[in-house]
Amino acid sequence: MDLRGLSDFYGSPMGERTRRLILRRLREIWPNTRGRRLLGYGFTQPYLSGFLGEAERCIAALPAALSPGTAWPGDGKTLTTLVEEDALPFPDAFFDLVLVAHGLEEAEGLRPLLRQLWRVLAPDGRLLLVAPNRASLWAQLERSPFGHGRPFSRSELDALVRGALFVPEQWQRALYAPPVGIGALARSGTGWERFGARFLPGLGGVHIVEASKSLYAPATPTAPAAVRVKAPAILKPAGTE
Repeated sequence: MDLRGLSDFYGSPMGERTRRLILRRLREIWPNTRGRRLLGYGFTQPYLSGFLGEAERCIAALPAALSPGTAWPGDGKTLTTLVEEDALPFPDAFFDLVLVAHGLEEAEGLRPLLRQLWRVLAPDGRLLLVAPNRASLWAQLERSPFGHGRPFSRSELDALVRGALFVPEQWQRALYAPPVGIGALARSGTGWERFGARFLPGLGGVHIVEASKSLYAPATPTAPAAVRVKAPAILKPAGTE
């Protein structure tokens, strides 16, 4: 889904419900961002708006594939920049928090992107990923922005995060209501979230995982190396050849 499609979706009643339900989860995980530097990668403006005025700074980094970008927040200044996913234009360890939404599923190289996010995140920082759940209806329908690109199972996402030197700290899901825009259903959602989280926990539309930054590569088991043993010399009795 291109930038116009994403903007149109979040401007619709269903998009507003989506933003509200996911942002509620994000704020539960990050209840206080005061004084923190926050980077959003992908299409994160609908969610970063919930942190403006609290975080020390918010920057929305859009993948170059979404060019041309749009100015955000639109009050005479812009906090948006276009970036290449394998060469983020920020110093090492610059951000305390990194939020990714609509960024993983369309990435050309997942590992290079995650390594760049690892680089710009502070040692005690936190990464927060919002990614489509392969098992959900949201990942199957093209009218949903989470129905484009690659969806993930929890095990796939867990392996991806750990392989990029992050440690998952907590998992949540959101968007249990079906992706339809029918009247009140498009404006509701809270009841669906409670029901789904209790009775259908695996069918939420998106995974939300918070991860910390690991400074050490995970240990990988290796087969013991073969050891060559030299046979002992045979001593002959004195006086024999």
